[in-house]
Amino acid sequence: MSIAKKYELTEEGTLFIRYDSNGLYACTLYQIRALRDFGNVKAGDLGGFIEKEENLSHEGDCWVYDNAQVYNDAVVRGDALVYDNALVYYKARIYGNAKVSGNARVYDDAVVYDNAHIHGNAYVYDSAEVSDNADICGNARVYGSAWIEDNALIHGNAQVYLNAVIGGDARVYGDAQVYGSSYVNGNARIYGRACIYFGAHVHGNALVYGNARVYGATEISGDAEVAGNVHIYGVQKICSGKHFGDDAEVDVSASTQRDAQQIRQ
Repeated sequence: MSIAKKYELTEEGTLFIRYDSNGLYACTLYQIRALRDFGNVKAGDLGGFIEKEENLSHEGDCWVYDNAQVYNDAVVRGDALVYDNALVYYKARIYGNAKVSGNARVYDDAVVYDNAHIHGNAYVYDSAEVSDNADICGNARVYGSAWIEDNALIHGNAQVYLNAVIGGDARVYGDAQVYGSSYVNGNARIYGRACIYFGAHVHGNALVYGNARVYGATEISGDAEVAGNVHIYGVQKICSGKHFGDDAEVDVSASTQRDAQQIRQ
């Protein structure tokens, strides 16, 4: 049984040219016009712009609004919405009840689904995946096979990349970076210019901020607080206390205690 089309391409297309790291890309974008009522869309409504019908499914309530653009081999399906000035391109996929809005960009092989929302000036690209109720906004960048899930929030100028996973109710913001197969979840907060990398795990109610660096197999959890310019690395766990420092380094693999030595400025 064939699916009744819910939109058509307007007759006159607009030449679109984009320059980026992959060089020049030129195509014709067509504004879409609804053929029937669905979701919040009424027959005759004009939508955003797509390159071809393969970009936007005729099934579900998915739609492209405003000045948003979907092109290359990108696909929007299910009940997903793309609106404002958002761009979705290359082989990106947006589905479920996901939303992409503002000046956000989702591209390459990135996937956004469930109830995830990408907005503001955020970029999600490479093979990054954003799911559940995750929220990416501000000037955040998520890329390099990173996965943002659950109720995680990435905002400000934060960057999450290289196979890092952010989940639970975790927040990463400011100029913080999480990368290199690290995992942040629970109610953890990573902010300031803090960096979590090379397999570190931060969870519970832990706070990592300032210029702190946490890396290696270190696990920060509980109510632990790591800040200042301290560097913490190694294979043991820190689950309490305040660990502040000025260009200090703590190799917790050398400690026999559960909590690393407390360092104060």
